[in-house]
Amino acid sequence: MKFVAINLAFLTLFASCASSTVFRTLPGEAKLYLNDEYVGETPYNHEDTKIMGSRTSVRIEKEGYETLYTNITRNEEADIGAIIGGIFFLFPFLWTMGYKSSHQYELVPMESEKNTVGNSMGAFEPNTLTDEQYDQLVKLKDLLDREIISQSEFEKRKAKILNH
Repeated sequence: MKFVAINLAFLTLFASCASSTVFRTLPGEAKLYLNDEYVGETPYNHEDTKIMGSRTSVRIEKEGYETLYTNITRNEEADIGAIIGGIFFLFPFLWTMGYKSSHQYELVPMESEKNTVGNSMGAFEPNTLTDEQYDQLVKLKDLLDREIISQSEFEKRKAKILNH
């Protein structure tokens, strides 16, 4: 029984040292760089065992969109497993904080892209497109690309946005 309790305590300790988060972008499939190293495309599941307060620089790039620079810090949510482990072993207090479960970023189109969005979404006069309409169309196109809505639903919503 003592052996089982010790093993359970160690498992709790080591499992609670890691923290994970999912990086998501709108639109998806953006290139993700953590601490200036390319790690993959969004959505991307990130896990590390850094101590609380550690900072990770984030850079997200997608053609036609402005590069996004930000940071995440391992102090966003308390980790109950690490707190319990810290009571027994003291040093796990270094891992008592973790990341939020996900980080969502909306990429901003480059100015030149705002005027050409009509080419990929159907024929309409791009110069009459407001920023709000553009943002709605980008989100709608992303739903279509991810096959969340059908082409007919896309056309119906697009017409409503464009007041046709």
